[in-house]
Amino acid sequence: MKSEILIHPEELTEKQIDRMASRGVNVLGLHPVGGDSAVDSLNRLLAQIEQPSFRILLDYAAECGLEIEYEMHAASYLLPRELFETHPEYFRMNEDGERVADYNFCVSNSEGLEIVAARAAELAHRLYRSRPAYYFWMDDIREKPCHCPACRKLSVAEQQLTALNRMIREIRKTIPNAKMAHIAYLDCIDVPHAVKPEEGIFLEFAPIEKYKDRPDRTREEEERRMMPLLLDYFGKEDAKVLEYWLDNSLFSHWKKPPKPFSADPEKVKAEVLDYADAGFSLIATFGCYLGEDYEALYGEPNITPFTDAFL
Repeated sequence: MKSEILIHPEELTEKQIDRMASRGVNVLGLHPVGGDSAVDSLNRLLAQIEQPSFRILLDYAAECGLEIEYEMHAASYLLPRELFETHPEYFRMNEDGERVADYNFCVSNSEGLEIVAARAAELAHRLYRSRPAYYFWMDDIREKPCHCPACRKLSVAEQQLTALNRMIREIRKTIPNAKMAHIAYLDCIDVPHAVKPEEGIFLEFAPIEKYKDRPDRTREEEERRMMPLLLDYFGKEDAKVLEYWLDNSLFSHWKKPPKPFSADPEKVKAEVLDYADAGFSLIATFGCYLGEDYEALYGEPNITPFTDAFL
């Protein structure tokens, strides 16, 4: 069983790398900011990757024994919004029957999906030192699937998996051992029964609902109920859970300056053991907003509630 911490690319320093490596973390994840600015933050990441100073940091991380991967909301990058003017049919249809270029895309338009797949393959090659596991998530939003006559027959999870299946086929033409995550998150928490995962697709389970402060816990209960069903459907090989135990961006409500932060070691330990017993082989947590600005305000962040759970 491996461990991983995801941080924002701009938070990466030698000190962060040393902290992870010394505590036995196996994988360094880089996660450009999501939300409505996801395409801009992804473009900033790609520019950052081309900088020699950033590549030196990634080389250092690899020398310290950390594998590297990148996780991002990529839908609006994979199908550029400027194509809407000439090809609105590539984009999702809303509930009023109008084509719109706000979020995601139409997974039933084969021509648009070819563009998505080609850009996914190109993106995979641009991710410096990435291990061959790719995380090209749909947009970070609820209730924005395509409602065209073909797509409306599919659940949101089935629409996502349709796109991922086409991407992995294209990526594997040049990276034969590539794998791609189907993230079970928000509207995609259900099992995509009508669409079967192609070879190389693995489950990434990201249970965010338990961190939402609301009296109705229905969505949290649905996440818990779906976890074993998703593992049965996708299989346990390469299955990954993406948690939020160290995610100070969440606890700071995605606003800087970051708030002081501490995680509950007993809770983290218990949940890590539960995930391990369920069959997950990689257990990850976001660890954002714990960079140099955090350290300047509060001192060195404590990641041991997560790392000690693996001892």
